[in-house]
Amino acid sequence: MPKTVLLLAALAFVFGAVPPAAADPADYRQELSAQARPQITIYPRHRKLGPNAKRHCRAWLAQEYRVSGTVIVPRQQCWWQ
Repeated sequence: MPKTVLLLAALAFVFGAVPPAAADPADYRQELSAQARPQITIYPRHRKLGPNAKRHCRAWLAQEYRVSGTVIVPRQQCWWQ
């Protein structure tokens, strides 16, 4: 009887009944960054634009003054033409 219990425990260990060790957090971050970004289509609500209308954007970095100190943040302005 004890040999049977010992044999079953050994088989359970060999065939993966024991949960795997925790994965490295760096692997998880890399897996998330490798995913495809979703495509977003933006339609204007207030104006009727032609079929060739495009959305133009201007982006820059601006300084913001905060309690912790000055930081540089991204800014963006967009319009339809």
